[in-house]
Amino acid sequence: MTADGVRGGTRDGRGPSVVLAVDSGGSGLRVALAAHAVPGDDGPPVRRGTPARPHPAPLGAPLTSKEPVRTGPRGISAEHLLDQLLPMARRLMAEAGAERLGAVAVGAAGLATLGDELRDELPPVLERELGVRRLALAADAVTAYTGALGTRTGAVIAAGTGMIAIGTDLTSWRRADGWGHLLGDCGGGAWIGRAGLEAALRAFDGRPGGSAALLARAEEMFGPVPGLPGLLYPRTDRAAVLASFAPEVAGQAGNDPAASRILRTAARHMAESAAAVCPDGGESRLALTGGVFDMGAAVLGPLTEELAERLPHARCVPALGGPLDGALRIAADLADGRLALPPDERMLYVAAEKPYGEIHGPNSA
Repeated sequence: MTADGVRGGTRDGRGPSVVLAVDSGGSGLRVALAAHAVPGDDGPPVRRGTPARPHPAPLGAPLTSKEPVRTGPRGISAEHLLDQLLPMARRLMAEAGAERLGAVAVGAAGLATLGDELRDELPPVLERELGVRRLALAADAVTAYTGALGTRTGAVIAAGTGMIAIGTDLTSWRRADGWGHLLGDCGGGAWIGRAGLEAALRAFDGRPGGSAALLARAEEMFGPVPGLPGLLYPRTDRAAVLASFAPEVAGQAGNDPAASRILRTAARHMAESAAAVCPDGGESRLALTGGVFDMGAAVLGPLTEELAERLPHARCVPALGGPLDGALRIAADLADGRLALPPDERMLYVAAEKPYGEIHGPNSA
């Protein structure tokens, strides 16, 4: 390794090889590089059931964009994602002195249901523009899972702007919710924020179930509440705007019955989703990841109680990392030929010069 963590050169003499990871969600885009092991340097593949390996460390600070990738008639816009991704990737590669990418992993919110355009258009463009020959397109739930648990069996609740629960026994994926802020994502940041704003509007109208405290916080953040529809409805990033109010709900939960009820209901939704995906039998690992849990005891207290009721056999473990770490893990394992996560056309799509079956070895982890 050189001092900055990149290998001094690859076997073909073309300079250091790195992997690129992308985390695309409701709050924007993050992109990072990491070094990866050249196959053969680290001994035989790691067997399943062994302790989780550390995730690859990013080379420098990730680059970020606060603009969420748009959706169009065919789902997530490949053009809009590439417009943001390509300049950031080239900048990171130049700063690292890297001439080529061993692999790329893109974790994208909505990929399972809105990913047709990405699956069609990203592989040829990334190969043409960056020379990428190994690409993984993963649902953000998969990168969240991999970031939290690596390639171990269990379940993860990923609650940021949205909310999804995902589990695997390493033969297939199971998911619950993750249907977006209009149809689901129950318990996520946008759901909590929307419920908090509804309580504020109820107080404004004089209807039952309102919260004067949340009304005051809403007017401080957004101005007079009659203007909220005009502020929110035309915006393409309204999920992120709704989620920005979630910390206000958590901040009032200790003293305001409406805020407390919202967080209890959010916890119940998350626990129900986790129970739907957690592998059956034996002791299962369960990890939490996402910005909702940064709100602390106001969320974690009721969630712990709800999980104890619905998943008594699950053992809560700390998350190893976040979705960007998971994307780095997937990219590094794909580059090194030891990707062990279960293949799935919609949840984990791999475009590579080798068939996925040759990359996905039965004994790798």
